[in-house]
Amino acid sequence: MTNRIFIGQRPVGPVGQPAPAQPQKSQTTPSPGTFQKLLDQALTQPVKLSGHAQERLNASRRPLSEAEMKELASAVDRAAQKGARDALILMRDRDLALVVSVKNRTVITAVDGDRVKENIFTNIDSAVIL
Repeated sequence: MTNRIFIGQRPVGPVGQPAPAQPQKSQTTPSPGTFQKLLDQALTQPVKLSGHAQERLNASRRPLSEAEMKELASAVDRAAQKGARDALILMRDRDLALVVSVKNRTVITAVDGDRVKENIFTNIDSAVIL
């Protein structure tokens, strides 16, 4: 028995011996360029087509080629760098307009041919012309 008064935690172990050292938490610092690597990975994700956009492209009987998908991904990357949220991407050589959610990297809808000229595009905050 001890005749000491303890406030708070009572020491573990015999009185008079130092308390065991607590393991130190390791300080991990991210390596230089980690943020840039993560940003680059996020920006190089492929662009997806929504069901509606896929239906529209199938109806036009001209699906996007691999090269056009890369061009589209590049356009989405540029729009993201400028802070765009929802963009209209006009592919002039194809007579094709795509409304894209830049954040989700998803084509929401596609409009082709003469309907491009007749349409009004709403809920967009930017446009990219290819």
